[in-house]
Amino acid sequence: MSTSATIPPRPELAAVDASLGYDERTVVRGLDLEIPPGEFTVIIGPNACGKSTTLKAFARLLAPREGSVLLDGRAIGQQRTVEVARRIALLPQGSVVPEGITVVDLVCRGRFAHQRFLRRWSAADSRAVNDAMECTGVLQLASRAVDELSGGQRQRVWLAAALAQDTPVLLLDEPTTYLDIGHQLEVLDLCRSLQRQGRTIVAVLHDLGQAARSATHLVAMRDGRVVSQGAPAQVLTPELIAQVFGLEARILTDPVDGRPVVVPVRSLP
Repeated sequence: MSTSATIPPRPELAAVDASLGYDERTVVRGLDLEIPPGEFTVIIGPNACGKSTTLKAFARLLAPREGSVLLDGRAIGQQRTVEVARRIALLPQGSVVPEGITVVDLVCRGRFAHQRFLRRWSAADSRAVNDAMECTGVLQLASRAVDELSGGQRQRVWLAAALAQDTPVLLLDEPTTYLDIGHQLEVLDLCRSLQRQGRTIVAVLHDLGQAARSATHLVAMRDGRVVSQGAPAQVLTPELIAQVFGLEARILTDPVDGRPVVVPVRSLP
């Protein structure tokens, strides 16, 4: 993404004693979690532990049953949708593609929060869309119909739409899904670059190696609760891997950057 734009002040995002769920099922209980501004936070944990549910609450898509989700100290559900959308963008799982829509038209929808009554499409809007498509590698697909693309290409188009929103906070739910290993690393390197520019990135990842390589702040969840959080080297211990994932693992140190490398050994009984 272009570094020429001025990034707005970093929002403060937090959950305070929040319980989250769907219908009669509670998934997350008593969640206390502050997202550190300007960091690349990665949430890890086994399936159905509440990772994606937590992300939806931070995106204002899921209201807490108890407790609060706060944006700058105020309940996020009480703030105007358009104001939240100017500060927080979400790349969700399993996004539904409108039939026949082209790549450029879908990415342009990422600018909806910046449109006002009688405000015309501007040069800034065009730059944001172009930059988003260029840095996600979909610029050459601009005129293609999204529903004709591969799963990996679609994922990068949705990421471009989120980037075009040009928010100081970017939430990504399994952003490397459907991508080959090369594009997975490209997406995570892009996220690290955005974080270094001052944005707050929060991602859900299943791959512990990618999480260790990319995150500046790691959050481990199990059974709807935060088990540990901090720097990857502090969180990724053999004891934590056993507790959260039920795996025996060895933790090595990357000789290049000093980050932890998780080597699974076997499932624990």
